[in-house]
Amino acid sequence: MHGFKETFPSSLKSPIFLSDEEGPVPRLLGPRTTSPSRQKTIKTKPRGLDEETKVLTTFPKSLTSEIQLDESVWAHLPDDLQTEILARVPPFLLFRLRPVCKRWNLILNDSGFISAHSRVPVHGPCLLTFWRNPSSQLSILSIPLRTWFKMPFGFLPEWVFWLVGSSGGLVCFTGFDGSTFKTLICNLLTQTWRILPRMHYNQQRQLILVKSNNGTGYKVIAASEICGDSKTVPIEVYDSRTDTWSLHDTMPAVSLCSSKMAFCDSRLYLETLNPIGLMVYQVDKGKWDYIPAKFPRSLLDGYLVSGAKGRLFLVGRVGIYSTLQSMRIWELDHGKRVWTEITRMPPRHFRSLLRLSAERFECFGQGNLICFTSWNQGKGLLYDVEKKTWSWIMGPAVQLCNSQVCFYEPRFDTVV
Repeated sequence: MHGFKETFPSSLKSPIFLSDEEGPVPRLLGPRTTSPSRQKTIKTKPRGLDEETKVLTTFPKSLTSEIQLDESVWAHLPDDLQTEILARVPPFLLFRLRPVCKRWNLILNDSGFISAHSRVPVHGPCLLTFWRNPSSQLSILSIPLRTWFKMPFGFLPEWVFWLVGSSGGLVCFTGFDGSTFKTLICNLLTQTWRILPRMHYNQQRQLILVKSNNGTGYKVIAASEICGDSKTVPIEVYDSRTDTWSLHDTMPAVSLCSSKMAFCDSRLYLETLNPIGLMVYQVDKGKWDYIPAKFPRSLLDGYLVSGAKGRLFLVGRVGIYSTLQSMRIWELDHGKRVWTEITRMPPRHFRSLLRLSAERFECFGQGNLICFTSWNQGKGLLYDVEKKTWSWIMGPAVQLCNSQVCFYEPRFDTVV
């Protein structure tokens, strides 16, 4: 495991905004200046997507009242109370406070702070974007703060090229170091990382990172090859507690529908074309199963997305001609083993997200949120399964265009 001390950059200047589906499709370049009589309002809340009215207007300095702090009181604030306060500061803003004093600069090495941070509510949903070519950049969009933060990644090896995913504050990357395929796990906030041992079948594979709910470690599941005959490669599972890869059963002879897969309730789900349905691997029991759940008619492309409380979703485009396409979301009925449609993307959102019928998009989920990103348009759209609301992600379009994207949970207390 490796760790580096590095100055954390400030946030990007362009904020992002969430707009609900009522009203016109928003612009990607942020709001234009408006007079006080025509103030634009949005719905947001500091710790999530709960709606709360906030006016996007900057008032003159003379209209704001400055809070006077008594230096004689605040200068003698007990250390344990300072720790509890700092633990509740949004993780990305905490780095700006580190130059205040020596103690705050070393706060990330304080076990008391780490313990206090682990007890406070999570920061809220974030999006992590990464790309290597032509210029490298790693950014995080804090949805509660509505701000992009440029993250340092110079502490990572140069061979890191693909973003696999994130779970519980950890991020998984892969790449080729010369001709050797390598997998790396890191905590971006503490800037610690570990290169995993070589797999038994060490080649470019479909990987999923899974953080244990009880905090005892994490697992990396290696399924089919990116290129090649997936039937010849057995499942491999890495366990951080033993720092080893274990070989599991080879998947039965099937024809995979796509390379997309989902991990839900200790099960790995993969789409298959022959036979039509889902192949399911129970990681804890080491057992394969088949679910004969037929895909919806006229499904053009589908993504498996895991949700909260063991829910599994299928997201994809339906249609034959470009003018008749739509985006829909289905949920798997585990009892009846059928896909049940739960919602459709509003047509105006679909036309704005994908302007061309064959345009590429990505889809992934976390908890009750499902995120859609357009590969070429640089747009993002969130759907809340519980609230049944659609929200546009606004801001610098370049952050989402041609990027590898996943949900991310910032945690200081997660050990690599």
